[in-house]
Amino acid sequence: MNEFRPIRGDVAPARLEPEALARGFSDIHPPLKVHEALVESDRCYFCYDAPCMQACPTSIDIPLFIREIQAGNPIGAAKTILSANILGGMCARVCPTETLCEEVCVRETAEGKPVKIGLLQRFATDRLIERGDHPFERAASTGKTVAVVGAGPAGLSCAHRLAMLGHDVTLFDARPKAGGLNEYGIAAYKATNGFAQAEVDFVLSIGGITVETGKALGRDIHLEDLRADYDAVFLGLGLSGVNALGADGEASGGSHDAVAWIADLRQTRDLSDLPVGRRVVVVGGGMTAVDAAVQAKALGAEEVTLVYRRGREAMNASRYEQEIAQTRGVHIRCNLTPKRILAENGHVSGIELERTRSRDGRLELTGETVTIEADQVFKAIGQTFLPDGMTREGADIAMEKGRIRVDAERRTSLGGVWAGGDCIADGSDLTVVAVEDGKIAATSIHEALSARPGLLARIGEAATDAAQTASAWVR
Repeated sequence: MNEFRPIRGDVAPARLEPEALARGFSDIHPPLKVHEALVESDRCYFCYDAPCMQACPTSIDIPLFIREIQAGNPIGAAKTILSANILGGMCARVCPTETLCEEVCVRETAEGKPVKIGLLQRFATDRLIERGDHPFERAASTGKTVAVVGAGPAGLSCAHRLAMLGHDVTLFDARPKAGGLNEYGIAAYKATNGFAQAEVDFVLSIGGITVETGKALGRDIHLEDLRADYDAVFLGLGLSGVNALGADGEASGGSHDAVAWIADLRQTRDLSDLPVGRRVVVVGGGMTAVDAAVQAKALGAEEVTLVYRRGREAMNASRYEQEIAQTRGVHIRCNLTPKRILAENGHVSGIELERTRSRDGRLELTGETVTIEADQVFKAIGQTFLPDGMTREGADIAMEKGRIRVDAERRTSLGGVWAGGDCIADGSDLTVVAVEDGKIAATSIHEALSARPGLLARIGEAATDAAQTASAWVR
Protein backbone atom coordinates (compact mmCIF):
# COMPACT_ATOMS: atom_id res chain seq x y z
CA MET A 1 0.00 0.00 0.00
CA ASN A 2 2.91 2.35 -0.73
CA GLU A 3 1.12 5.61 -1.38
CA PHE A 4 4.18 7.82 -1.63
CA ARG A 5 5.80 6.90 -4.94
CA PRO A 6 8.39 9.26 -6.41
CA ILE A 7 7.20 11.72 -9.03
CA ARG A 8 10.12 14.11 -9.43
CA GLY A 9 13.03 15.29 -7.35
CA ASP A 10 15.67 13.14 -5.70
CA VAL A 11 13.22 10.75 -4.05
CA ALA A 12 13.84 7.04 -4.42
CA PRO A 13 13.51 3.69 -2.63
CA ALA A 14 16.31 1.33 -1.60
CA ARG A 15 18.83 3.97 -0.51
CA LEU A 16 20.36 1.51 1.97
CA GLU A 17 21.41 -2.10 1.93
CA PRO A 18 19.09 -4.54 3.76
CA GLU A 19 21.50 -4.90 6.69
CA ALA A 20 21.62 -1.13 7.23
CA LEU A 21 17.83 -0.88 7.02
CA ALA A 22 17.46 -3.65 9.58
CA ARG A 23 19.81 -1.84 11.97
CA GLY A 24 17.93 1.43 11.60
CA PHE A 25 14.59 -0.18 12.42
CA SER A 26 15.75 -2.60 15.09
CA ASP A 27 14.30 -2.44 18.60
CA ILE A 28 15.35 0.87 20.12
CA HIS A 29 15.38 -0.67 23.60
CA PRO A 30 16.42 -4.33 23.54
CA PRO A 31 14.48 -6.22 26.21
CA LEU A 32 16.10 -7.01 29.54
CA LYS A 33 17.50 -10.47 30.11
CA VAL A 34 16.46 -12.32 33.27
CA HIS A 35 19.62 -11.41 35.19
CA GLU A 36 19.37 -7.76 34.10
CA ALA A 37 15.75 -7.60 35.24
CA LEU A 38 16.62 -9.05 38.63
CA VAL A 39 19.47 -6.59 39.11
CA GLU A 40 17.31 -3.65 38.05
CA SER A 41 14.37 -4.68 40.22
CA ASP A 42 16.72 -4.83 43.21
CA ARG A 43 17.33 -1.09 42.82
CA CYS A 44 13.70 -0.26 43.69
CA TYR A 45 13.07 1.11 47.19
CA PHE A 46 9.46 -0.18 47.12
CA CYS A 47 8.30 3.17 48.44
CA TYR A 48 5.15 3.51 50.50
CA ASP A 49 2.77 5.89 48.70
CA ALA A 50 5.17 5.60 45.77
CA PRO A 51 5.46 8.74 43.59
CA CYS A 52 5.93 6.57 40.48
CA MET A 53 2.52 4.99 40.99
CA GLN A 54 0.90 8.40 41.45
CA ALA A 55 2.51 9.61 38.21
CA CYS A 56 1.13 6.68 36.19
CA PRO A 57 -2.16 7.68 34.48
CA THR A 58 -3.43 4.10 34.89
CA SER A 59 -2.25 3.81 38.52
CA ILE A 60 -0.27 0.60 38.02
CA ASP A 61 1.05 -0.68 41.35
CA ILE A 62 4.66 -0.25 40.28
CA PRO A 63 6.36 -1.21 43.58
CA LEU A 64 4.30 -4.40 43.73
CA PHE A 65 5.05 -5.58 40.19
CA ILE A 66 8.77 -4.81 40.60
CA ARG A 67 8.82 -6.77 43.86
CA GLU A 68 7.16 -9.69 42.04
CA ILE A 69 9.90 -9.60 39.39
CA GLN A 70 12.50 -9.51 42.16
CA ALA A 71 10.87 -12.58 43.69
CA GLY A 72 11.15 -14.45 40.38
CA ASN A 73 7.47 -14.15 39.47
CA PRO A 74 7.27 -12.18 36.19
CA ILE A 75 3.86 -13.68 35.34
CA GLY A 76 2.44 -12.38 38.60
CA ALA A 77 4.03 -9.03 37.85
CA ALA A 78 2.37 -8.97 34.44
CA LYS A 79 -1.03 -9.68 35.99
CA THR A 80 -0.53 -6.77 38.37
CA ILE A 81 0.32 -4.50 35.43
CA LEU A 82 -2.46 -5.69 33.13
CA SER A 83 -5.15 -5.48 35.79
CA ALA A 84 -4.61 -1.71 35.69
CA ASN A 85 -3.52 -1.32 32.05
CA ILE A 86 -4.46 -4.05 29.61
CA LEU A 87 -2.17 -2.46 27.00
CA GLY A 88 0.75 -2.47 29.42
CA GLY A 89 2.98 -4.17 26.85
CA MET A 90 2.73 -1.35 24.33
CA CYS A 91 2.81 1.33 27.01
CA ALA A 92 6.09 -0.18 28.24
CA ARG A 93 7.46 0.56 24.77
CA VAL A 94 5.98 3.96 23.96
CA CYS A 95 5.11 5.71 27.24
CA PRO A 96 7.23 8.80 27.93
CA THR A 97 8.37 7.23 31.20
CA GLU A 98 11.08 9.87 31.42
CA THR A 99 8.39 12.47 32.12
CA LEU A 100 5.99 10.21 34.06
CA CYS A 101 6.92 7.40 36.47
CA GLU A 102 10.69 7.49 36.04
CA GLU A 103 10.90 11.27 36.37
CA VAL A 104 9.54 11.09 39.94
CA CYS A 105 11.41 7.90 40.92
CA VAL A 106 13.24 8.39 44.22
CA ARG A 107 16.38 6.99 42.61
CA GLU A 108 16.13 9.73 39.96
CA THR A 109 15.81 12.38 42.67
CA ALA A 110 18.71 10.99 44.70
CA GLU A 111 21.08 9.78 41.98
CA GLY A 112 19.88 11.05 38.64
CA LYS A 113 19.38 7.44 37.54
CA PRO A 114 15.81 6.13 37.95
CA VAL A 115 14.78 2.50 38.14
CA LYS A 116 14.10 1.35 34.57
CA ILE A 117 10.37 0.97 35.16
CA GLY A 118 9.42 0.85 31.49
CA LEU A 119 11.88 -1.93 30.67
CA LEU A 120 10.83 -3.91 33.74
CA GLN A 121 7.19 -3.56 32.70
CA ARG A 122 8.06 -4.86 29.25
CA PHE A 123 10.05 -7.74 30.75
CA ALA A 124 6.99 -8.93 32.66
CA THR A 125 4.25 -8.34 30.08
CA ASP A 126 6.22 -9.87 27.21
CA ARG A 127 6.53 -13.12 29.11
CA LEU A 128 2.83 -13.39 29.77
CA ILE A 129 1.78 -12.43 26.23
CA GLU A 130 4.31 -14.85 24.73
CA ARG A 131 2.90 -17.62 26.94
CA GLY A 132 -0.40 -17.19 25.12
CA ASP A 133 -2.97 -17.62 27.89
CA HIS A 134 -5.21 -14.79 29.04
CA PRO A 135 -4.82 -13.89 32.72
CA PHE A 136 -8.43 -12.79 33.27
CA GLU A 137 -11.70 -14.67 33.06
CA ARG A 138 -14.89 -13.35 31.53
CA ALA A 139 -17.82 -12.96 33.91
CA ALA A 140 -21.17 -14.60 33.24
CA SER A 141 -23.05 -12.96 30.39
CA THR A 142 -25.19 -9.99 31.37
CA GLY A 143 -27.16 -10.06 28.12
CA LYS A 144 -26.23 -6.42 27.52
CA THR A 145 -24.59 -5.22 24.31
CA VAL A 146 -22.19 -2.34 23.80
CA ALA A 147 -20.89 -0.78 20.57
CA VAL A 148 -17.33 0.52 20.75
CA VAL A 149 -16.37 2.75 17.82
CA GLY A 150 -12.62 2.98 17.31
CA ALA A 151 -10.25 0.07 17.93
CA GLY A 152 -7.37 2.17 19.19
CA PRO A 153 -6.03 2.18 22.78
CA ALA A 154 -9.17 3.75 24.28
CA GLY A 155 -11.56 1.45 22.41
CA LEU A 156 -9.55 -1.70 23.10
CA SER A 157 -9.27 -0.85 26.78
CA CYS A 158 -12.99 -0.16 27.05
CA ALA A 159 -13.97 -3.26 25.08
CA HIS A 160 -11.75 -5.54 27.14
CA ARG A 161 -13.02 -4.28 30.49
CA LEU A 162 -16.65 -4.51 29.36
CA ALA A 163 -16.15 -8.04 28.02
CA MET A 164 -14.46 -9.08 31.24
CA LEU A 165 -17.54 -7.80 33.11
CA GLY A 166 -19.78 -10.02 31.00
CA HIS A 167 -21.13 -7.65 28.35
CA ASP A 168 -21.11 -8.47 24.64
CA VAL A 169 -19.08 -5.94 22.69
CA THR A 170 -18.92 -5.10 19.00
CA LEU A 171 -15.76 -3.21 18.16
CA PHE A 172 -15.90 -1.10 14.98
CA ASP A 173 -12.96 0.51 13.21
CA ALA A 174 -12.61 2.34 9.91
CA ARG A 175 -9.19 0.85 9.09
CA PRO A 176 -8.42 -2.67 7.88
CA LYS A 177 -6.75 -3.60 11.18
CA ALA A 178 -7.55 -2.99 14.83
CA GLY A 179 -4.96 -1.19 16.95
CA GLY A 180 -5.40 2.45 16.03
CA LEU A 181 -2.37 4.57 16.87
CA ASN A 182 -0.45 1.55 18.12
CA GLU A 183 -0.72 -0.14 14.73
CA TYR A 184 -0.57 2.86 12.41
CA GLY A 185 1.08 5.71 14.27
CA ILE A 186 3.95 4.43 16.41
CA ALA A 187 7.48 4.52 15.02
CA ALA A 188 8.45 1.10 13.66
CA TYR A 189 11.60 0.92 15.81
CA LYS A 190 9.49 1.27 19.00
CA ALA A 191 7.14 -1.65 18.30
CA THR A 192 8.98 -4.31 16.32
CA ASN A 193 8.09 -7.83 15.16
CA GLY A 194 4.37 -7.19 14.81
CA PHE A 195 3.89 -6.55 18.51
CA ALA A 196 0.90 -4.22 18.03
CA GLN A 197 -1.21 -6.95 16.43
CA ALA A 198 0.03 -9.56 18.89
CA GLU A 199 -1.24 -7.35 21.69
CA VAL A 200 -4.58 -6.83 19.93
CA ASP A 201 -4.97 -10.61 19.65
CA PHE A 202 -4.12 -10.93 23.33
CA VAL A 203 -6.73 -8.35 24.34
CA LEU A 204 -9.43 -9.99 22.20
CA SER A 205 -8.70 -13.43 23.62
CA ILE A 206 -10.81 -12.56 26.68
CA GLY A 207 -13.80 -13.44 24.48
CA GLY A 208 -17.09 -11.62 24.04
CA ILE A 209 -15.68 -9.07 21.56
CA THR A 210 -16.66 -9.09 17.87
CA VAL A 211 -14.45 -6.95 15.61
CA GLU A 212 -15.76 -5.29 12.45
CA THR A 213 -13.07 -3.42 10.53
CA GLY A 214 -13.59 -1.17 7.51
CA LYS A 215 -16.61 0.41 9.22
CA ALA A 216 -16.43 4.22 9.48
CA LEU A 217 -18.81 6.27 11.60
CA GLY A 218 -20.99 8.42 9.38
CA ARG A 219 -20.33 6.24 6.33
CA ASP A 220 -20.97 2.60 7.21
CA ILE A 221 -22.39 2.94 10.70
CA HIS A 222 -24.37 5.77 12.27
CA LEU A 223 -24.61 6.92 15.83
CA GLU A 224 -28.40 7.07 15.87
CA ASP A 225 -28.52 3.43 14.71
CA LEU A 226 -25.94 2.31 17.27
CA ARG A 227 -27.90 4.00 20.06
CA ALA A 228 -31.03 2.17 18.94
CA ASP A 229 -29.38 -1.23 18.47
CA TYR A 230 -27.08 -1.38 21.50
CA ASP A 231 -27.51 -0.78 25.21
CA ALA A 232 -24.56 1.64 25.27
CA VAL A 233 -22.03 3.21 22.91
CA PHE A 234 -18.40 4.20 23.48
CA LEU A 235 -16.62 6.53 21.04
CA GLY A 236 -12.84 6.19 20.83
CA LEU A 237 -12.47 7.96 17.52
CA GLY A 238 -9.01 9.45 17.80
CA LEU A 239 -7.97 12.40 15.65
CA SER A 240 -8.44 11.93 11.92
CA GLY A 241 -7.86 15.49 10.71
CA VAL A 242 -4.40 16.92 10.06
CA ASN A 243 -3.50 20.57 10.47
CA ALA A 244 -2.31 22.33 7.33
CA LEU A 245 0.86 24.39 7.23
CA GLY A 246 -0.91 27.28 5.56
CA ALA A 247 2.20 27.89 3.48
CA ASP A 248 2.37 28.61 -0.24
CA GLY A 249 3.25 25.56 -2.31
CA GLU A 250 1.93 23.08 0.25
CA ALA A 251 0.29 20.98 -2.47
CA SER A 252 3.56 20.37 -4.32
CA GLY A 253 4.69 16.82 -4.99
CA GLY A 254 6.93 15.61 -2.19
CA SER A 255 4.97 17.51 0.48
CA HIS A 256 3.38 14.94 2.76
CA ASP A 257 1.37 14.49 5.92
CA ALA A 258 3.73 12.83 8.41
CA VAL A 259 0.91 10.86 10.07
CA ALA A 260 -0.16 9.22 6.81
CA TRP A 261 3.47 8.57 5.85
CA ILE A 262 4.20 6.82 9.14
CA ALA A 263 1.05 4.72 8.72
CA ASP A 264 2.19 3.73 5.24
CA LEU A 265 5.65 2.89 6.55
CA ARG A 266 4.18 0.72 9.32
CA GLN A 267 2.19 -1.30 6.77
CA THR A 268 5.02 -1.67 4.26
CA ARG A 269 6.32 -5.24 4.22
CA ASP A 270 9.61 -4.36 2.55
CA LEU A 271 11.07 -1.06 3.76
CA SER A 272 13.42 -0.95 0.78
CA ASP A 273 10.32 -0.29 -1.37
CA LEU A 274 9.48 2.93 0.47
CA PRO A 275 10.77 6.04 -1.31
CA VAL A 276 12.57 8.71 0.69
CA GLY A 277 14.25 11.95 -0.26
CA ARG A 278 17.95 12.62 -0.12
CA ARG A 279 17.22 15.85 1.81
CA VAL A 280 14.18 15.79 4.09
CA VAL A 281 12.61 18.54 6.22
CA VAL A 282 10.08 17.76 8.94
CA VAL A 283 7.97 20.61 10.31
CA GLY A 284 6.80 20.19 13.91
CA GLY A 285 7.96 19.75 17.48
CA GLY A 286 6.06 16.74 18.80
CA MET A 287 6.49 12.98 18.91
CA THR A 288 5.14 12.52 15.37
CA ALA A 289 7.70 14.97 14.02
CA VAL A 290 10.54 13.15 15.78
CA ASP A 291 9.26 9.74 14.63
CA ALA A 292 9.02 10.92 11.02
CA ALA A 293 12.48 12.50 11.09
CA VAL A 294 14.22 9.50 12.68
CA GLN A 295 12.56 7.04 10.31
CA ALA A 296 13.38 9.14 7.24
CA LYS A 297 17.01 9.02 8.34
CA ALA A 298 16.76 5.26 8.92
CA LEU A 299 15.43 4.81 5.37
CA GLY A 300 18.56 6.43 3.99
CA ALA A 301 17.93 10.18 3.78
CA GLU A 302 21.32 11.88 3.85
CA GLU A 303 20.12 15.11 5.48
CA VAL A 304 17.12 15.32 7.80
CA THR A 305 16.20 18.61 9.42
CA LEU A 306 13.43 19.06 11.97
CA VAL A 307 12.22 22.68 12.17
CA TYR A 308 10.09 24.08 14.98
CA ARG A 309 8.58 27.54 15.34
CA ARG A 310 9.40 28.04 19.02
CA GLY A 311 12.41 27.33 21.24
CA ARG A 312 13.66 23.86 22.16
CA GLU A 313 12.11 24.06 25.64
CA ALA A 314 8.62 24.45 24.13
CA MET A 315 8.76 21.29 22.01
CA ASN A 316 6.12 18.69 22.89
CA ALA A 317 8.64 15.93 22.24
CA SER A 318 10.50 15.19 25.47
CA ARG A 319 14.16 15.97 25.86
CA TYR A 320 14.82 12.24 25.64
CA GLU A 321 13.01 11.99 22.27
CA GLN A 322 14.95 15.00 21.02
CA GLU A 323 18.18 13.26 22.00
CA ILE A 324 17.13 10.14 20.07
CA ALA A 325 16.66 12.29 16.98
CA GLN A 326 19.99 14.00 17.37
CA THR A 327 21.97 10.84 18.08
CA ARG A 328 20.49 9.35 14.91
CA GLY A 329 21.64 12.25 12.76
CA VAL A 330 18.63 14.57 12.72
CA HIS A 331 19.35 18.30 12.83
CA ILE A 332 16.92 20.21 15.07
CA ARG A 333 16.49 23.89 14.24
CA CYS A 334 14.19 26.05 16.33
CA ASN A 335 12.52 29.45 16.00
CA LEU A 336 11.69 28.87 12.35
CA THR A 337 8.17 28.89 10.91
CA PRO A 338 7.22 27.80 7.36
CA LYS A 339 6.53 30.58 4.90
CA ARG A 340 6.69 28.95 1.50
CA ILE A 341 7.42 25.51 0.04
CA LEU A 342 9.63 25.91 -3.01
CA ALA A 343 8.99 23.73 -6.03
CA GLU A 344 10.52 23.01 -9.42
CA ASN A 345 8.34 21.37 -12.07
CA GLY A 346 5.68 20.78 -9.43
CA HIS A 347 7.97 18.94 -6.97
CA VAL A 348 9.48 20.15 -3.71
CA SER A 349 12.92 21.69 -4.04
CA GLY A 350 13.15 23.41 -0.68
CA ILE A 351 11.33 25.30 2.04
CA GLU A 352 11.51 28.96 2.95
CA LEU A 353 11.12 29.73 6.63
CA GLU A 354 10.95 32.90 8.68
CA ARG A 355 12.84 33.34 11.92
CA THR A 356 10.74 33.87 15.04
CA ARG A 357 11.34 35.14 18.56
CA SER A 358 9.43 35.07 21.80
CA ARG A 359 8.56 38.35 23.45
CA ASP A 360 6.49 38.46 26.64
CA GLY A 361 5.37 34.89 25.92
CA ARG A 362 4.14 35.73 22.43
CA LEU A 363 5.66 34.47 19.22
CA GLU A 364 6.79 37.18 16.80
CA LEU A 365 8.01 37.06 13.22
CA THR A 366 11.33 38.80 12.61
CA GLY A 367 11.14 39.28 8.84
CA GLU A 368 14.40 37.36 8.36
CA THR A 369 14.07 34.31 6.12
CA VAL A 370 16.03 31.08 5.80
CA THR A 371 15.89 28.58 2.94
CA ILE A 372 16.61 24.86 3.35
CA GLU A 373 16.96 22.64 0.29
CA ALA A 374 14.71 19.58 0.37
CA ASP A 375 13.31 16.80 -1.80
CA GLN A 376 10.59 15.98 0.73
CA VAL A 377 8.75 18.01 3.35
CA PHE A 378 6.67 16.35 6.06
CA LYS A 379 4.15 18.32 8.09
CA ALA A 380 3.63 17.19 11.68
CA ILE A 381 2.00 20.18 13.34
CA GLY A 382 -0.87 18.48 15.09
CA GLN A 383 -4.14 16.74 14.36
CA THR A 384 -7.75 17.76 14.73
CA PHE A 385 -10.96 15.93 15.56
CA LEU A 386 -13.48 15.50 12.74
CA PRO A 387 -16.94 14.91 14.28
CA ASP A 388 -18.38 13.08 11.27
CA GLY A 389 -21.43 10.91 11.85
CA MET A 390 -22.25 12.10 15.37
CA THR A 391 -25.68 13.58 14.76
CA ARG A 392 -29.08 12.36 15.78
CA GLU A 393 -32.26 14.18 14.82
CA GLY A 394 -30.18 17.24 14.03
CA ALA A 395 -28.62 17.52 17.50
CA ASP A 396 -24.84 17.29 17.83
CA ILE A 397 -22.94 15.94 20.80
CA ALA A 398 -21.80 18.83 22.99
CA MET A 399 -18.29 19.90 22.02
CA GLU A 400 -15.53 21.77 23.81
CA LYS A 401 -12.30 23.05 22.28
CA GLY A 402 -13.21 21.26 19.06
CA ARG A 403 -13.52 17.85 20.73
CA ILE A 404 -16.22 15.88 22.54
CA ARG A 405 -17.20 17.18 25.96
CA VAL A 406 -17.37 14.49 28.66
CA ASP A 407 -17.77 14.38 32.42
CA ALA A 408 -15.48 12.65 34.91
CA GLU A 409 -16.97 9.26 34.00
CA ARG A 410 -16.46 9.96 30.27
CA ARG A 411 -20.21 10.37 29.61
CA THR A 412 -21.16 12.64 26.72
CA SER A 413 -24.22 14.88 26.50
CA LEU A 414 -26.13 12.14 24.65
CA GLY A 415 -27.80 9.48 26.75
CA GLY A 416 -26.09 6.11 26.54
CA VAL A 417 -22.98 7.46 24.82
CA TRP A 418 -19.52 7.65 26.40
CA ALA A 419 -16.22 8.77 24.82
CA GLY A 420 -12.49 8.70 25.53
CA GLY A 421 -9.03 9.02 24.09
CA ASP A 422 -7.78 11.81 21.85
CA CYS A 423 -11.29 12.72 20.66
CA ILE A 424 -12.38 14.18 24.01
CA ALA A 425 -11.73 17.73 25.18
CA ASP A 426 -9.10 16.73 27.74
CA GLY A 427 -7.39 14.13 25.53
CA SER A 428 -3.61 14.27 25.83
CA ASP A 429 -2.45 12.24 22.81
CA LEU A 430 -0.85 9.58 25.03
CA THR A 431 -1.60 5.87 24.72
CA VAL A 432 -1.60 5.39 28.48
CA VAL A 433 -4.15 8.18 29.04
CA ALA A 434 -6.42 6.75 26.34
CA VAL A 435 -6.27 3.36 28.06
CA GLU A 436 -7.37 4.96 31.32
CA ASP A 437 -10.23 6.75 29.56
CA GLY A 438 -11.48 3.45 28.19
CA LYS A 439 -11.22 1.80 31.59
CA ILE A 440 -13.12 4.63 33.35
CA ALA A 441 -15.83 4.64 30.69
CA ALA A 442 -16.24 0.85 30.89
CA THR A 443 -16.74 1.03 34.65
CA SER A 444 -19.34 3.77 34.21
CA ILE A 445 -21.12 1.86 31.44
CA HIS A 446 -21.18 -1.29 33.55
CA GLU A 447 -22.68 0.56 36.49
CA ALA A 448 -25.30 2.15 34.25
CA LEU A 449 -26.23 -1.15 32.58
CA SER A 450 -26.41 -2.87 35.95
CA ALA A 451 -28.78 -0.22 37.31
CA ARG A 452 -32.56 -0.42 37.27
CA PRO A 453 -34.41 0.17 33.95
CA GLY A 454 -34.80 3.78 32.94
CA LEU A 455 -31.79 5.02 34.85
CA LEU A 456 -29.59 5.15 31.74
CA ALA A 457 -32.03 7.45 29.96
CA ARG A 458 -32.18 9.76 32.98
CA ILE A 459 -28.38 9.85 33.13
CA GLY A 460 -28.34 10.97 29.49
CA GLU A 461 -31.00 13.62 30.12
CA ALA A 462 -29.06 14.94 33.10
CA ALA A 463 -25.86 15.07 31.05
CA THR A 464 -27.67 16.95 28.27
CA ASP A 465 -29.13 19.45 30.75
CA ALA A 466 -25.69 19.99 32.28
CA ALA A 467 -24.12 20.53 28.86
CA GLN A 468 -26.81 23.02 27.87
CA THR A 469 -26.41 24.90 31.15
CA ALA A 470 -22.65 25.04 30.69
CA SER A 471 -23.07 26.25 27.09
CA ALA A 472 -25.48 28.98 28.19
CA TRP A 473 -23.09 30.05 30.93
CA VAL A 474 -20.22 30.35 28.42
CA ARG A 475 -22.40 32.49 26.12
